[in-house]
Amino acid sequence: MAEQRAVVRMWTGVVRTEDTDDYVAYVERTGMSAYRTTAGNTDAWLLTRDLGDGRTEVTTVSRWESLDAIRRFAGEDLERAVFYPEDDRYLVERDDRVRHYLQQT
Repeated sequence: MAEQRAVVRMWTGVVRTEDTDDYVAYVERTGMSAYRTTAGNTDAWLLTRDLGDGRTEVTTVSRWESLDAIRRFAGEDLERAVFYPEDDRYLVERDDRVRHYLQQT
C-alpha cells in the first residue's frame, strides 16, 4: 500500500520591517495556533525574509494529512487565504490565495 503524501499549504504577505516582531507574535497567536490545533495538521512554520527596502516578507507553511484536514481549517474554498482582524493593520501586501503542494519526499 502506498504511503499518503502530505499536502503543504503556503501563504505570503509583506509587512513593514519595523512591524515584523509584532506581526510574527500576532500570527503565532492567531493563524499558527489555529493551524496547530486543527485535526490533521502535522506541523507549521512561520518564515520571514528582510527585503532590504523597509519591508519584510512573511510566509506561513503548514503541512496537512489531507485536503479534508485543510477544509477543517480553511472552509470549502481551500485556496482562499484566512485572515484575522488585525491583519489589515500590519500587511502592506498580501496574497489573497494560498498555494498547495504535494510533498514528494
